[in-house]
Amino acid sequence: MLNPLKKYISENTGILIRLDDIAENMNWTLMEKCELLFDKYNIKPLLGVISNNKDPSLLQYKKNNNFWEQVRNWKRKNWEISMHGYTHVYDQETNMKDFFNYGGRSEFYGHSYEEQFSRIKKSLLKFKEENVEIRSFFAPNHTYDENTFSALKANNIINVIDGYGLMPFKKKNINFFPQLFYKEILLPFGIQSTQIHLNYWSEKDFLKFENFVIKNSSKIISFDQAVKKVNNKFFYKSINWTIEKILKLKRSF
Repeated sequence: MLNPLKKYISENTGILIRLDDIAENMNWTLMEKCELLFDKYNIKPLLGVISNNKDPSLLQYKKNNNFWEQVRNWKRKNWEISMHGYTHVYDQETNMKDFFNYGGRSEFYGHSYEEQFSRIKKSLLKFKEENVEIRSFFAPNHTYDENTFSALKANNIINVIDGYGLMPFKKKNINFFPQLFYKEILLPFGIQSTQIHLNYWSEKDFLKFENFVIKNSSKIISFDQAVKKVNNKFFYKSINWTIEKILKLKRSF
């Protein structure tokens, strides 16, 4: 029997598998391998779907003409389908002034509220047309500004799979689910998400990921489980604030 501290740590340690750049044109060979792996270990990942992909780097891949039926099939498996932008085309430079100081180019940062609202609304309409419910969002290249969050809330989206912290938290009336690393790392305590880009992977990368899933399957959680862990207690707010300041400072150099 676990003592209270060990039990608390165990119940508040986990990782949400987040896959980026899920689109009609993508590396379907590796996606199919991941699906078999997830089904085998009963993993419920979160998939960042691009509803109207125009990204030239993704369009080079073969198109899946049954894409939206595949998305609905994932939804039937209780996988979380998340909005990952609208076109995935970067048309603004952030100059490290975006909300999380990620830097680089952006699809959303720097645009007016009206433009960002329009892009999110158009994306939502496409998902609705395809009978796919959307509860969450994460921007291409992690780049947001205040207009992004206002536009999301105006479109009734209050979950963002991004941010700094040890545990999911609420800020600006939005639930943030921290994404700290560019590789699969399970911390000894806390709830975060991965960031996985299958389209950049080799077979070796997949095998490494497969080993990670096998080793840590008991600690891989679903989006619904992560939502229940949103925590704004002072202790966690202090830790999240500290992590945010450290990582923002690191990114500024």
